[in-house]
Amino acid sequence: MSGVLDAMRAKPSRKTTAEIRQLLRTSARPEHAEVLKRFFKTGPGEYGEGDRFLGLRVPAIRGVVRQSDGLALSGVLALLRSKFHEERLLALLILVRRFEHGSPEARERLFSTYMAHREFVNNWDFVDLSAPRILGAWLLDRPRDLLYELAKSANLWERRMAVLATFAFIRQGQLEDTLRLVEGLLSDRHDLIHKGCGWMLREAGDRDKRALTDFLERHAARMPRTMLRYAIEKLPPPERKRWMTR
Repeated sequence: MSGVLDAMRAKPSRKTTAEIRQLLRTSARPEHAEVLKRFFKTGPGEYGEGDRFLGLRVPAIRGVVRQSDGLALSGVLALLRSKFHEERLLALLILVRRFEHGSPEARERLFSTYMAHREFVNNWDFVDLSAPRILGAWLLDRPRDLLYELAKSANLWERRMAVLATFAFIRQGQLEDTLRLVEGLLSDRHDLIHKGCGWMLREAGDRDKRALTDFLERHAARMPRTMLRYAIEKLPPPERKRWMTR
């Protein structure tokens, strides 16, 4: 009997896409969907225009990730193409989990799949949860020209992917690409790029304060205010005040 139980634990049941979708809907709250529509700016002309929500919080979505271990990749991609935000988020979390636990061959395949379907990585939470852990992790020991191509894209989310991917490098003490990419995006007009760049500068400064202050000495005067505020958030108050008044 114990051998049968061990086998059941070792092999997750293979669920269909329809079953996974139903699991999500058991925790959905329509009233929360309305809150999420406002939070993710889904109105006309806003960055999330037309996005649809089931009404799920992130912990509930994460609770379905392990239950999706047996889902075929085609099923994961069906979720990624969904009109519902939470299903796309689930798909990306599944891809991240498989990438982090995969063989070198599986990681290469999942990286290629991620990049081939990046049109569906179309909100800041999707980018932030997946770009460092797939795109950045893949490029840790590889040439990084792709990031500089993405940073020049007309697509907002591709530009944010380029910067957020460098979080993987920052965690390894590699700051050069973050600083170069942010420098190239100083004139970007979108607030979500300002926030992403400022966040990565702040993380870089956590590892090497001198690198951050050197960057600020060169660029603070022309940095968007939101980017600057994010970048200096962890500095002592007198330093923050000095940078903001330059």
